Amino acid sequence: MNQTRNRLSTIWNHFQTSLFPWLKEELGELTEKHQQLVEVLEMSQIDAHIPYVVLVPGRPMKNRCAIARAFVAKAVYNMPTTEILMDRLKSDSRLRRLCGWEKVTAIPSQSTFSRAFAEFADSQLAERVHAALIDKHLGKQLLGHISRDSTAITAREKPEKKTKSAPDKASKKRGRPRKGEQRIQEPTRLEKQIGGMSLAEMKADLPTACNVGTKRNSKGYKTSWIGYKLHIDAGDGGIPVSCLLTSASLHDSQVAIPLAEMTSQRVSYCYDL
Repeated sequence: MNQTRNRLSTIWNHFQTSLFPWLKEELGELTEKHQQLVEVLEMSQIDAHIPYVVLVPGRPMKNRCAIARAFVAKAVYNMPTTEILMDRLKSDSRLRRLCGWEKVTAIPSQSTFSRAFAEFADSQLAERVHAALIDKHLGKQLLGHISRDSTAITAREKPEKKTKSAPDKASKKRGRPRKGEQRIQEPTRLEKQIGGMSLAEMKADLPTACNVGTKRNSKGYKTSWIGYKLHIDAGDGGIPVSCLLTSASLHDSQVAIPLAEMTSQRVSYCYDL
């Protein structure tokens, strides 16, 4: 943990003594949000994770590195829609230049943003950047403990409709089984995970559709939300090591084994909480 603290202190000194003064001369006074965006971009090095696009005949693709920086800015500024992001890029010259566009006319259209964001989601760009950060700063250290928990993610989507499957009368007979009759039970998800599933198979088996989740709050009352659930393994100091996004209705126990497997592949630690 001391190594991580010293490394973060070195990075912070670099921001304060070199990077921010240089950006202030180039762009003018930076707000707190501008500085936070610069810190995230400098730490994540998201440009290095954008695949090189080979020149092919036809209309050239927009600069994916600049769109990726705007993708990060959308999260840092907590902008709910791409339209709000585009309006902010057009009105805030410092934010626009931090992302990589000198002129307003260089900003891509909303459809281009949507296609690029979909590409980032399909290629798991955020997950790859996060895994690289953990490997770089925590991969060679021994952590004391891993705290495993989940948080609700509200989405502006319609929840998936439940489809009732017709019961199989041949395999699901009511009442006690006859003498000598053996009824085959379908193994549960936990039994399948313990039985030797690979990490890729466990992740593929988890539901990820938007639906309704319910839990008890700190006062003991049930609260519900529409969206998803983010399961997190956090190390010493609250640093997230592994994350999995699932449907809101999924119980935390169903994700414990895949999360533990992901975390053990990334860092070494003593025990779980």
